[in-house]
Amino acid sequence: MTLTHSLGRATLWTFAGIGMLSAGLVLRGLAIDIGNFDRTQGGYDPPYVGWTGTPVDWASVDTTPTGMARRGIATNLLVDCTSGLISVQVYGTTIPFRPFSPRALAVHKPREACLSKGFTPEF
Repeated sequence: MTLTHSLGRATLWTFAGIGMLSAGLVLRGLAIDIGNFDRTQGGYDPPYVGWTGTPVDWASVDTTPTGMARRGIATNLLVDCTSGLISVQVYGTTIPFRPFSPRALAVHKPREACLSKGFTPEF
């Protein structure tokens, strides 16, 4: 084995280790972001009562031209205050996710939050 060959292998392992560490940190940040968005449990059936936990604090989110954004470690959660569409933003790429569920409307009250921020929700 030559010196050049062993340096190439060491470089490969170094970059592979950095890549695995980076991927692990992104996944950890994603798990934290998902866990921090909805901190409520229960009340899954109409009339959506009896839930416990803390609903989303809409006063602490950023206002955007189209709605609200909750900044996370690895992702941002975007709410379109006109349509009620929830999107996820990862590294600048916005991925439409889903509209608010009836439970989310009852528990987290995004319609009221959009109204208080000057939007006219149609959801």
